[in-house]
Amino acid sequence: MEWGMANRLAQLIQSDGHCLFLPVDHGYFQGPTRKLEEPRKTLEPLLPYADAVFITRGVLRSSVDPDKAKPIILRVSGGSSVVGKDLANEGITTSMEEAIRLNVAAVGISIFVGTEYEKESLLNLSKLVDDGERYGIPVMAVTAVGKELEKREARYLALASRIAAELGARVVKTYWCENFDKVTKGCPVPVVMAGGPKVDTQRQVFDFVYDGMQKGAVGVNLGRNIWQDEHPVAMIKALRAVIHKNATPKEAEEIYNSEKSKKK
Repeated sequence: MEWGMANRLAQLIQSDGHCLFLPVDHGYFQGPTRKLEEPRKTLEPLLPYADAVFITRGVLRSSVDPDKAKPIILRVSGGSSVVGKDLANEGITTSMEEAIRLNVAAVGISIFVGTEYEKESLLNLSKLVDDGERYGIPVMAVTAVGKELEKREARYLALASRIAAELGARVVKTYWCENFDKVTKGCPVPVVMAGGPKVDTQRQVFDFVYDGMQKGAVGVNLGRNIWQDEHPVAMIKALRAVIHKNATPKEAEEIYNSEKSKKK
């Protein structure tokens, strides 16, 4: 592996082999998201505890100070929205030259396996990988499901994750599911877990993150389950313990409650 590629991956996946990525790219398809209306206010208290941030170029420039930044995973796909006909109809929105200007650690793109736009999204990934390998920039493929939440099961996610790896993605972001080890065992590159819609309790988040880590994930890419929580700093600290210290869900819950009480 070229030095630049290896160096960028080392910025993302920490020395213990694990990572906590914080995505704030939601606005690229759903506009001002609850508690992400002002990205700078959302990000600033959480940045010290994130290993990397998944973000668009516009929000990066407007909301992250260059002297306080964490490694950046740049969202480079888009072109559709929640009010459009099909979320799967995406293209590449940001050039690799732009990614280089922004000094990013990686770029991220969604793929939509099993949709009308499967071929287009997979060819987008392939082209991005070609460009990324040329410049030493890793590509994170996101196994998106659009509005079809029923696709979040092991057989489908294993298929999508393996295809992403086969096409050259260096990291795959996918959803946690029952029998998650079937996904990780079939994917020869690191797998990080997406959060999806916010769940009802903090314990549910700790449970699925812990389960996924035990079954082969290297970390998470969680947004709404962190910054939509009433105590986001407590939440991200508790999750860091699960990811980097192998804390159990019960221990994470205790950390969360302790950090929450400090604020009071």
